[in-house]
Amino acid sequence: MSTHAQTPETTQIHNIGYRSYDGPRLGRAYARRALFSQSLRGAYGLGRSAKSKVLPMILFAVMCVPALIIVAVAVVTKANKLPLDYTAYAIYLQLVICIYLAAQAPQSVSRDLRFRTVPLYFSRPIERTDYVLAKYGAMASALFVLTAAPLVILFVGALLAKLDFSDQAAGFGQGLVSVALLSLLFGGIGLVMAALTPRRGFGVAAVIATMVISYGAVSTLQGIAYGTDNLDAIKWIGLFSPVTLIGGVQSAFLGANTSFPGGEGVGPGAGVGAVYLLVVLALIAGSYGVLMRRYRKVGL
Repeated sequence: MSTHAQTPETTQIHNIGYRSYDGPRLGRAYARRALFSQSLRGAYGLGRSAKSKVLPMILFAVMCVPALIIVAVAVVTKANKLPLDYTAYAIYLQLVICIYLAAQAPQSVSRDLRFRTVPLYFSRPIERTDYVLAKYGAMASALFVLTAAPLVILFVGALLAKLDFSDQAAGFGQGLVSVALLSLLFGGIGLVMAALTPRRGFGVAAVIATMVISYGAVSTLQGIAYGTDNLDAIKWIGLFSPVTLIGGVQSAFLGANTSFPGGEGVGPGAGVGAVYLLVVLALIAGSYGVLMRRYRKVGL
């Protein structure tokens, strides 16, 4: 049996350049901020392919164009007030907001589940709390940008039209509070629906069904209640749709006109409005809790 002894001519040591990292350790906070920033940019297609930018940018433009038209009309006609209140803008364009949410919430979380990249996040100094906070914060921030930008256009246009500054500032502030609550509520519900399945198509359908069908059902029931003179039931039925929840809160506390059938007489007052607000806050907290529970089981 022959053996082959290694000689100096056949033995080589390769230096492949591995070195220990001796730079700064940025930690969880930096990783959380980076994930938030990447998710927020991704919600508008930034840093992604050109095709990914088309839908969010079109929807952003659709949200802003009516505000530009309203401003142009107010300036040309020298109106005494804007044709549409700040608090009513997002309610009137709720369908655009729901389409945006249905498109971007699954993009934010479903792909990570489908391609099993969540365990890679958790292999770094980032925990499930960081992941959920970053994703939730990014989705809510993206919705806030979408809904607050038209209000900024309305406010600037109102000042150009030389409308009363104090009235416009108060209305603008009320509108910002309203869309901030809307962004937190819609963002949480959208992420919960999208996180239930790794299939993006199913996530889109779940978000649309939750937002659109619930509003249609509540509006129908409110119309029936109004037609049968059961006016007290109208305000309570409004608790069962995210859109009408926001409408109830802003009509009770933010000086908005109610969109419920029957007008101001059936809108929630301060007492019922407090129930609306508590339900909104409970849904926001509940959405965060459901997401935390969901990601405790992912990637294990």
